[in-house]
Amino acid sequence: MKLNYLYISLFCFSIISCNNKEPQQSIQPNNEATHFSTSGKKITVYTTAHSTNLRLTQTNNLVFSNGKQPLESEVSVFVEPNKTFQTLVGIGGAITDASAETFAKLDPKKQEELLNAYYSKDKGIGYTLLRTNIHSCDFSSESYTYIKEGDSTLTSFSIEHDKKFRIPLIKKAIEKAGSLTTYASPWSPPAFMKSNNDMLHGGTLMPNYYQPWANYFVKFIEAYEKEGIPIWGYTVQNEPMAVQTWESCIYTADAERDFIKNNLGPTMEKNGLSSKKMIVWDHNRDLMNQRANTVLGDPEAAKYVWGMGFHWYEDWSGGTQLFVNVEKVKEAYPSKELLFTEGCNDKFDPSKYQFWPNAERYGESMINDFNNGTVGWTDWNILLDEKGGPNHVENFCFAPIHADTTTGELIYTPSYYYIGHFSKFIRPEAKRVSTAVSRSDLLSTSFLNPDGTMATIIMNQNNKTIDYNLFVGTQKTVIEIPAHAIQTIIY
Repeated sequence: MKLNYLYISLFCFSIISCNNKEPQQSIQPNNEATHFSTSGKKITVYTTAHSTNLRLTQTNNLVFSNGKQPLESEVSVFVEPNKTFQTLVGIGGAITDASAETFAKLDPKKQEELLNAYYSKDKGIGYTLLRTNIHSCDFSSESYTYIKEGDSTLTSFSIEHDKKFRIPLIKKAIEKAGSLTTYASPWSPPAFMKSNNDMLHGGTLMPNYYQPWANYFVKFIEAYEKEGIPIWGYTVQNEPMAVQTWESCIYTADAERDFIKNNLGPTMEKNGLSSKKMIVWDHNRDLMNQRANTVLGDPEAAKYVWGMGFHWYEDWSGGTQLFVNVEKVKEAYPSKELLFTEGCNDKFDPSKYQFWPNAERYGESMINDFNNGTVGWTDWNILLDEKGGPNHVENFCFAPIHADTTTGELIYTPSYYYIGHFSKFIRPEAKRVSTAVSRSDLLSTSFLNPDGTMATIIMNQNNKTIDYNLFVGTQKTVIEIPAHAIQTIIY
């Protein structure tokens, strides 16, 4: 079913007006007590639920009362506000060529609507984090680089290609949001630098091009910043263990480690870019521990690395997502950060725009990843067309919002609202707070925002409505959550 955004927006938004020696974030609780109190606090509940019209809708105003020992038969969520953990960097999505090209096909009113929907905290869901691609990826209309083929000196380097669609959209997003923490990822070096002489189908970066490729990163950062787009960080390689039909390049753990410590790290340092956050791995949770042990376990490589990025595609066959691996990396390398860098629902089918399990996958992943120490969470394309593209190898997928370029209509999927339950209410610099549930019926996480407000997210994947106690310290309230719903409780 295709939704009319004007109706939904009026209904919903009118209601909801590096150093290894010195750990920076730890999976261990912060020793500084926050002294958060529920005294005099109002409780506001926002709900999105299947088989209802509730979409980020304010559904209740409550108050706390003195809590008593809960019974084992009751479902409870326990928040201990004086135990805090990692600090949030941000939540957002990727502006790819596909997103920008689709955006350009919208009329000005729909463009403004899309920008508000993602980047306005008041009118939308307040994205604060942005990922983009370094030259082409699969979600580009064609393969391209920023240099002429064979130019290892990079004298022909130019980002002119990106100035047509991608850079204008990024600038508009930054203007709407006020600021965006922006990082970039390469899918493949130019073909002549690779063992297979092809940007597609895997291959490896040949050792004699390690340095020119490191120089390429510098050129990209300097060029984008000259355009007024601050680059906060970068990943070394998107999905370095995947041979894809699109742009891809294989790095073993040893190869990534050596490229970092011998070329990329020193090159960034030499060019005054050591403050840019270097992110390793940028692939699935399944092999992230081995990559961490190899790269982060090497002091000469690790000194350049801010943290580890990861995706969710290891469960593509329907298996269980490996959330524990995220926890194990943080446990082993507490001074390094964790960033979810990409996730989407693939196998695009326009009849499934409103397929609820797609949204629940976001909620489950975000809650578990945050509870295991992740400091930021990045969705894949912010916008795709009615075919799930454009994509030059037909690797079509879902986005939270699609544009039907034949009608000009924007189609909002449930995933948009599920992400919004986090991004709208949990702001950068928020600290995760100790939260636990008494039954597996519910998932939950909490963050204490810089302005002193607490946001607790509750997710119910069951087919039944559940009444639960929300305990905050010794105070409690009772809340009802519908079947297949997500709630954000603000207090």
